[in-house]
Amino acid sequence: MPAREVQSAHRPESFRGSPLIEVDSLIDRLDLEKIFARRAALHVDLGCGNGSFLCALAQRIPEKNFLGIERLLGRIRSATRKAAKIGNVRLLRMESSYVVRYLLPTRSVETFYLLFPDPWPKRRHWRRRLVTEDFLSAISQALVENGTFRIATDQREYFEKMKEMARANSNFAIIDPSVADLPLTKFERTFRAQGASIHWLELRKVSPVR
Repeated sequence: MPAREVQSAHRPESFRGSPLIEVDSLIDRLDLEKIFARRAALHVDLGCGNGSFLCALAQRIPEKNFLGIERLLGRIRSATRKAAKIGNVRLLRMESSYVVRYLLPTRSVETFYLLFPDPWPKRRHWRRRLVTEDFLSAISQALVENGTFRIATDQREYFEKMKEMARANSNFAIIDPSVADLPLTKFERTFRAQGASIHWLELRKVSPVR
C-alpha cells in the first residue's frame, strides 16, 4: 500500500460534507471504500440513536471506519450533527435488518454493535424483534472471519433467547464480553441509575465444523 494511502487509513481528516449517506440503489451493495474515501476496518452500530456512542467510539479509534444505522428521523438528525466533523463516521437512515441483509458487502464488517434493541417483551410481539435466526445468519455473512457481534440488553428473557439462538448457529462462538473499552450509551446510563442489570452477549464468527 502506498505511503499516502497508509496515512489516510489511520489519520482521517475532518469531514467536510454531510456524514449522512444517500444511497443510489436499494439492491446494490455499498461501496465502502468510496463512502469513507479510504480502506479501513469497518464497525457498524445498529440502531445508533442520537450517535453519542458511535461518535465517542469513533473518536477513540480513528484508524477504523464507523457506520451508524438508524431509522428514526429525529435521532438521525442528532447523530448527523454530532458526526459532522468526525472524519471516520458515516450514517444511514434505514432499517438495520435491511442494511445487514442487502446492502453490506459479504465479509466487510469487523464488529457489529446492537445496544439495547427494542425488547418487545409481550410474547405476541416477539416476531417484531430484530434478532432472529435469519438475522444472525445475515450478520454472519457480513462479518469478516473472527469478526464480532456485541449485544447489550436490560431484558433477561430477550438475552437468554438471543443466547439460545447463537448456540444453535454453527457460525458463531459465544465468548466472554469485552466491554470495558466501550463508551456508555444513553440507555445504559439510565438503566444503571435505575439499578437494572445489563446483560452482554458477544459472538465471534467462526468456521463451522464440517
